Amino acid sequence: MAVTGAETETAPEATAAGGAIGRLAGTVEKLRRQLEEAQAHAAGRSVVEMAVGVLVERLRCGPTEAAGQLRALAEQAGTTPLELAAGLVNQSAADKISEAAREFVARAADPASAGVGVRLRSTEADALSGSDTAAAARAMLEHALRPLGAVAVAIWAARPDQSLALAGSAGFADAEARRWRHVPPGVVTAARRALDERGPVAYRTLADAAVPTIGRHEAGGGRVAVPAGVGGRLTGVLEVCWREELPPWSQSLERQFEVLAGLCAATLETWPDGSGEDGPASGRLDELTRLVDGLLDPCMVLEAVDDGAVPVFVIRHANPAFVDFAGRPAGAVVGSPLLEAYPLAARPGNLLEAVEDVYATGAPFKDPRMRLAAQVDGVPLTADAYVSVSRHGDHVTVLWRLEDSTPKIARLLHHAQRLGRIGGFEEDLDARQVVWNDTLFELHGLPATARPIPLDRLAEHAHPDDRDAVGRFLRTLLHHRRPASTAFRLQRADGVTRHIRVVAEPVHDGGPERLSAIRGAYQDVSAQHWTEVALAATRDQLAQTEQQAAERHRLVLQLQHAIMPPSDGPRRLNNLEVAVRYRPAEKEHLVGGDWYDALPLPSGQVLVCVGDVAGHGIEAATGMVALRNALRGLAATGAGPAQLLSWLNSVTHHLTDNVTATAVCGLYDPERRRLRWARAGHLPPVLTRGGTAACLPQVDGILLGVVDRADYQESEVELEPGDRLVMYTDGLIERRDQGLQASLANLVALSEAAPRAGAAALESHLDHLLRFSGADTDDDTCLVGIEVR
Repeated sequence: MAVTGAETETAPEATAAGGAIGRLAGTVEKLRRQLEEAQAHAAGRSVVEMAVGVLVERLRCGPTEAAGQLRALAEQAGTTPLELAAGLVNQSAADKISEAAREFVARAADPASAGVGVRLRSTEADALSGSDTAAAARAMLEHALRPLGAVAVAIWAARPDQSLALAGSAGFADAEARRWRHVPPGVVTAARRALDERGPVAYRTLADAAVPTIGRHEAGGGRVAVPAGVGGRLTGVLEVCWREELPPWSQSLERQFEVLAGLCAATLETWPDGSGEDGPASGRLDELTRLVDGLLDPCMVLEAVDDGAVPVFVIRHANPAFVDFAGRPAGAVVGSPLLEAYPLAARPGNLLEAVEDVYATGAPFKDPRMRLAAQVDGVPLTADAYVSVSRHGDHVTVLWRLEDSTPKIARLLHHAQRLGRIGGFEEDLDARQVVWNDTLFELHGLPATARPIPLDRLAEHAHPDDRDAVGRFLRTLLHHRRPASTAFRLQRADGVTRHIRVVAEPVHDGGPERLSAIRGAYQDVSAQHWTEVALAATRDQLAQTEQQAAERHRLVLQLQHAIMPPSDGPRRLNNLEVAVRYRPAEKEHLVGGDWYDALPLPSGQVLVCVGDVAGHGIEAATGMVALRNALRGLAATGAGPAQLLSWLNSVTHHLTDNVTATAVCGLYDPERRRLRWARAGHLPPVLTRGGTAACLPQVDGILLGVVDRADYQESEVELEPGDRLVMYTDGLIERRDQGLQASLANLVALSEAAPRAGAAALESHLDHLLRFSGADTDDDTCLVGIEVR
């Protein structure tokens, strides 16, 4: 009974504990799924951004407009923006992924080809945006390989000694990945066979392979190893693992693995393999760097390198707290010999002597006030610091704690001289010695070993027209002993002429009558000079440019009004009444490419169409004329509206200069009162019947000129007497503060409220839409209205 009671008492606790663990496991699983979804979304977003870039280049529009067009096209095509984006990128790119995607489309019956273009493009975006090869392996597994049934992937880096290093993997346990981190030379694995044979190696199961390899217990099914390389040089291997047997081999699978192997090669070129194969010396250096990185004072790690009788000390590492008193970043000194970074350290009693003593004796060194010295652009800088030097095996650590603000001042001096292109000088008049910094040698086009030019010879290097100005500068400075400045053209020995401004001041020693030195600076003001010249030329051309722009604008308006008058009275074409309206942009410089047409054809049908060429100005207007005339000619062939738009797309892509456009095209049969229509990225027509209005159902069709070949869907509607159909451009409805669907709903409501009766009911209908339209984009607007009689 006691045992039973104890069991009864502990059962609720066990149940509660189990429930808590279950909830924790559920939370972890939920977070894992969210992380995977976020990674997939990031990869998809990269593909969409690439597609937006393609549309920006083709449409000559902004990113926001291109993104909206992509979403609208995806909605019209009944697909996702990601799938449409991958299709656009693959059509525009000329890489292996686009070639593979096109081949997969041609082999649509192959199950492996379903959505492969999206998968490969998402894999590329995710892999190349990662931080290491392991991230690339995870991207390949999740995006491209799991849909093929694979459960794990390994990326091997080939080393010169014929060994293999596991650069990245996904799907294997951590312990298994650590076991296979390094494969010595001579061990025949699936990856080694792929490298030796320079081609793919496939096994139906690992039992057929009979070779040691990673993941035998986790993924003992099918195995494929594909060599990866760049420019004919093999740098690694992609190994893909299945839990079951290898899927049926096909050309589609082989092409996909080749694409993924190319991504492996790119990642191996971008990131180190991370195998961690370090020697003992490297391990000691790593341990020492981790130690000094925790110090709060600036510290360097030096390595003694044998170079004959005297070792050379090379700066191997600088900790995060490192501050160079000469104002340089840590990257400018790490990797350099100590004397190359700090040549003045070779002075007696300075830093090099202390480092050599510590390395030779092993005894630590400390100096509470050592004078450190360095040069910035040839100018010596010094700083007092507490210095501590100690030896650690083959390495020496140098720690210093600066006592003043010399590093900050040095950085300010260095950057000011670099940004201002200023070179300093000092001339000792007694010793006849001239000191220049490095920048001044560059300004004069002289090597650093050349002799500086003294002031009394400055006129010899000036332009002949500027020598008088240089003479006045020298008289003020040397004879009147006052600060002076001037500008002149410096004629360098290499034939280059630079515009220079020089400023200098006298240095008095022992009184105003004693002139001992001159110090000053040269500044290269060539950019400023040529900017002033360009501005003067621009002012001279501005009036002529404005006149040309006004004439260009006048020609565009004349062309547009000649093709499309703002209004056209109603016409009767068989049993169809047609009326048109054109409203130009409110701003004259926004003359656009909107166009319309209503034309009886030899077949007895009536062509009714509206289009909009992207952009404004004379390019848009001439593109409008080209497309309108091309459609008129094509319509005479008797083809249907879908075929007409397909031909017009080819004309737009090949025969116009970077023109893209939208259009809606309809053919009306008067005998059967039927309208066949198709659209190319354009807004749907609005049909009003019996006081009720609605947009015609959407049909698929990409805008004109984006790709060289495109197919368009066609729809048919049977009209009744009294029906009105309006085709229009986006200038009628678009607003900055609302979406497209809301704008279309407003247009439908306006159509239902339009006048229904009267002798000019159709014209009144179009005028009503123009008058009460809420559009605010200042764009052109075209309308074509038809009414069945």
